[in-house]
Amino acid sequence: MRGRFSEVIARQLNLFEEQDAEFLRRVDEAERAYDDADREDAEEVYGRYQVLVEHGTEALGEMRDAYAGTLEPEDAEEYVAEFNQTVVDRLPRFGLEIEDV
Repeated sequence: MRGRFSEVIARQLNLFEEQDAEFLRRVDEAERAYDDADREDAEEVYGRYQVLVEHGTEALGEMRDAYAGTLEPEDAEEYVAEFNQTVVDRLPRFGLEIEDV
């Protein structure tokens, strides 16, 4: 089901993926490094991955909040909920804590 803000959110996430393509590659590499890490190094490698995920989540939250700030409060609430769910669906690694930023 497409929401009222689905087109603007799709454009925002497309822009994020285009402008931050190098960052997203680093996140993919960090995740692969964690998957390939031996037991001794796994915690440290996962910590590096988690820092990148937190950075991406915060960047998405800032994008979301900047746009929400241009809307009337009831519209902003709907937009934020739709944005968060779209992140969960489209960029799940950043969706785990998107509601908390």
